[in-house]
Amino acid sequence: MRIYLVQHGKAKSKQEDPSRPLTAEGIQESTQTSALLSRTDLSVSRILHSGKARAQQTADILALGIQPRPKIETREGLAPMDDPQQIAETLAESSDDVVMVGHLPHLERLTSLLLTEEADLVAFQNSGIVCLERDRGNSWSLRWAIPPQLTGQTAATQVA
Repeated sequence: MRIYLVQHGKAKSKQEDPSRPLTAEGIQESTQTSALLSRTDLSVSRILHSGKARAQQTADILALGIQPRPKIETREGLAPMDDPQQIAETLAESSDDVVMVGHLPHLERLTSLLLTEEADLVAFQNSGIVCLERDRGNSWSLRWAIPPQLTGQTAATQVA
């Protein structure tokens, strides 16, 4: 099983728009990440997001780069301050590869919980993507990470 964790694209401030949709730059970065995914063999049936406008927009954009197109779903437990244990338990019961679009600090806390329970193990960036893989023994490992600066390129940094 693999999970692909994506921090939403850059969003407008609350002062600009209380619903905090993506900025033009956030749309562009998310589109580049989607284009990168289209050049891979990524196959997922679902993209989960928090329901916040910026996460939903990012999920919609990412789905364009994945074939066949995955179902996009709102999932509780992916909001910025949610307890990552809830998602970790859900993942323990699943075997399907999935993309999760979320927020900080939740994504960092979830990644740390799954990998080592150490804080700040992985630094997320807007529109960046991190791939974790669970082996048969239920241990998670970091497979690769791509910062948004590389989404216009074809190479991913192989970690394991």
